[in-house]
Amino acid sequence: MLTVILVVIHVFVSLFLILVVLLQQGKGADLAGAFGGGGSQTAFGARGATTLLHKLTQYFFVAFVATSLTLAILQARPRGSVMSGRPAPATPAPAKK
Repeated sequence: MLTVILVVIHVFVSLFLILVVLLQQGKGADLAGAFGGGGSQTAFGARGATTLLHKLTQYFFVAFVATSLTLAILQARPRGSVMSGRPAPATPAPAKK
């Protein structure tokens, strides 16, 4: 049950991360950056204020890594077989001649 809940959370976080990353504008996304002009200014220049999307990306990335690691640990644990609780089938006695 815990694994199912974590998978649902992991899928939600993954989809949200995809949407948030696609909505963000890159550093060199202006017209000059597209043709190579002003690349040193935008790539190594001062950063602007941290936006809400940037903060959400950070938090959801941490949640993504945490759910990924938790799911990997839960799946690596040894579990019993589905047949482990059942009694062994009786073998027929050999026929006498």
